[in-house]
Amino acid sequence: MLLPTSPKQIVSEFVLCLLCAAGYALAARNAPGQPKQAVKINAFELVGNSIGSGQQVFLGTEDKVYIVDKTENNPTKINGHPAWAAEWSASSKQTRPMDVTTNSFCAGGNVLGNGTWLNVGGNQAVTYGGVAAAGQLGGPPYNDLDGGQSMLNPCDGGDCDWFLVAPMTTRRWYPTLETLQDGSIIIAGGCTYGGYVSDAAQTNPTYEFFPSRGQPILSPILQTTLPTNLYPLMWLLPSGKVFVQSGWKTVLLDVDQNKETPLQDMPDAVRVYPASAGNAMLPLTPDNNYTASIMFCGGSNIRTEQWSQNWDIPHWPASSSCVQITPDQSPNYVELDALPEGRTMGNLILLPDGRVLCLNGAKTGTAGYGNTTFTIGQSYADQPHLTPLIYDPKAPATKRWSLNGFSSSTIPRMYHSTATLLPDGSVFVAGSNPNSDRFYPSYYNQRRPEPQGLPNQLSYGGSYFNVSLTLADLFGNVDSIQTAKVIVMRTGFSTHTMNMGMRSVQLQSSFTGNGDGSAVLHVNQLPPNPAIMPPGPALLFVVVNGVPSVGIQVMCGSGKIEKQSTMPVQNLPTSNIISQQAGQKQISGASFLVHSARNWLVFMMKYVGAFSAILLF
Repeated sequence: MLLPTSPKQIVSEFVLCLLCAAGYALAARNAPGQPKQAVKINAFELVGNSIGSGQQVFLGTEDKVYIVDKTENNPTKINGHPAWAAEWSASSKQTRPMDVTTNSFCAGGNVLGNGTWLNVGGNQAVTYGGVAAAGQLGGPPYNDLDGGQSMLNPCDGGDCDWFLVAPMTTRRWYPTLETLQDGSIIIAGGCTYGGYVSDAAQTNPTYEFFPSRGQPILSPILQTTLPTNLYPLMWLLPSGKVFVQSGWKTVLLDVDQNKETPLQDMPDAVRVYPASAGNAMLPLTPDNNYTASIMFCGGSNIRTEQWSQNWDIPHWPASSSCVQITPDQSPNYVELDALPEGRTMGNLILLPDGRVLCLNGAKTGTAGYGNTTFTIGQSYADQPHLTPLIYDPKAPATKRWSLNGFSSSTIPRMYHSTATLLPDGSVFVAGSNPNSDRFYPSYYNQRRPEPQGLPNQLSYGGSYFNVSLTLADLFGNVDSIQTAKVIVMRTGFSTHTMNMGMRSVQLQSSFTGNGDGSAVLHVNQLPPNPAIMPPGPALLFVVVNGVPSVGIQVMCGSGKIEKQSTMPVQNLPTSNIISQQAGQKQISGASFLVHSARNWLVFMMKYVGAFSAILLF
């Protein structure tokens, strides 16, 4: 336990102990520990069988990853039919089959403000070979229903499963979902029965909400970006507007007014499916005033009239272009450092140290598959990228991408590949086949910080909290507290080169370095704007010298789908580091008061039963 540094602090903390000791035990988490060492860093490890192909993947608890395939004749069976969903345990590396009764092929997903995951859309009921079933209410051989809305409350007990909710108002294959500032979800785009690209006969250029706000609303950008308007790229912005990118066009959507404001057309390449560029909102931090910038890397510069299936798609070179836009400040894109090589279907994964991992994908072609004379097998892509690379937004221009020191995967991950960050800072990789990988970034085997005092829940504004770090957590140097950070991350719903809902927010903090080499981070709650970090579950990391602690799962906001309460932000203490000599004097001077406080507490505990549970001294 860290000793208070002043008599005033002792009195205030002692009163706090008397008033809320029992609640404190419930509110604070145990310090996260150390992950099991990886055999090799900057490398992949095969970690099991995903039962089905991981077309859709998300982290549901600190230990469980959920995997969703399309309706397929997979060898594992559940309830009399093949399993096309699973739960993978990061601790045991074991996989449990799950029962998704609808055809989830090319669905979308995200997490609601109460922590329930929503999986929306997908294909019609099918039989062998993907042939449409005679009816859409299930039947042999798969007993699959028409794709609709399924939900999951993740668990660690092995007893949770998907359940159905009210059918959608309209069919959506390839929809995008984004969580809004009240914890509800906007659902946009898709088509009726699927295909390589959309067309006028089946496009669904609308958006709606869950829980429902009424009938779907027509979207001009989705109307005018055929045939590449599937899986539109969408992010909630701090302004409360929703950024939407589809085909070559870009807009800001005001969901309250149902109004779209055009921004600059996308330069260089198509980024949405099936061009499938990597995409991510870069970290929101106090340094950038929580301003959102979104990056896009790769894709394909195929022209609108070329999106057909009658030419040699697999050998068309993928784009190497990277661009960025800050839509709440400017309507224009700016060029970033290009990728070392063209890449389609390359996932961009935010890491807790602020860097961006790029992995999976191919050098030529696009997403999609079929049976034509030019496909590679059935693939519309060729020349898989097996080696990942890292983007560092803080590095000098022209030096932000790095390939140095990375080992290659032995498994191609192209169409229907996925990736998601895990609490230990590694990255789970799946898809294209039933084998699961795990990638271990450069920080993985280093001794991790073990912060004390982490909360279970974060509010929007309100009182700050204190996080204690030992000298060992600071790598033997109290000065390391000066650059320590507290990061909140949503890992997202990964499918089709997107992680729907993924974002990273750094909390404002100050510090006190103690004379014994330990330190305390004084950390603000989330900014009082739920559009910066929408309500729902997220991971909380403490990063010291670029090394993240093991993340713990916290609830952002109220844990309900509702308008979130906001509070004024409490001012943080001024940052300072106490010299070792001064620290020894303060600790010595405080010892008498602590001793007296202990004696008083013993007296109170003896004669006042209400305080018998107070053991903080």
